[in-house]
Amino acid sequence: MNRNDVTEKIITNKVLNEIKWCDVAQKVGLSKEWVTAACLGQMTLNAEQAKIIGDIFELTTEEQKWLQVVPYKGSLPSPVPTDPLIYRWYEIVSVYGTTIKELIHEEFGDGIMSAIDFSMDIVRESDPKGDRVNVVLSGKFLPYKQY
Repeated sequence: MNRNDVTEKIITNKVLNEIKWCDVAQKVGLSKEWVTAACLGQMTLNAEQAKIIGDIFELTTEEQKWLQVVPYKGSLPSPVPTDPLIYRWYEIVSVYGTTIKELIHEEFGDGIMSAIDFSMDIVRESDPKGDRVNVVLSGKFLPYKQY
């Protein structure tokens, strides 16, 4: 057994039991974005959080322990994603990445946006032309230091 096996079991039980990520997140007490990432193997849960997830997805004690192991982050199976939705994010970064970089540097200086001190919010927005996906990414700015 490994972390990927636990992720597959979580996904299987989610589908079979028609579980919604927002309901899982509410029980854990954290955002749906972070909890979903944790359930998909990209974040580390503490023992209490792992127990809650374990109860929801019918995980054994051993499987819950895998949720507490620091994962190998980065889940894309190939350098260029083939899933259409994930590919669109890749496309956004390919097209707008240099613009985002330029504007962040102009506003903040030489540094990066943290993906550690970070939050994300995904919301559906009603629109007469078709509903819109609103994604807000918020990361702490970390300037490069001179030494």
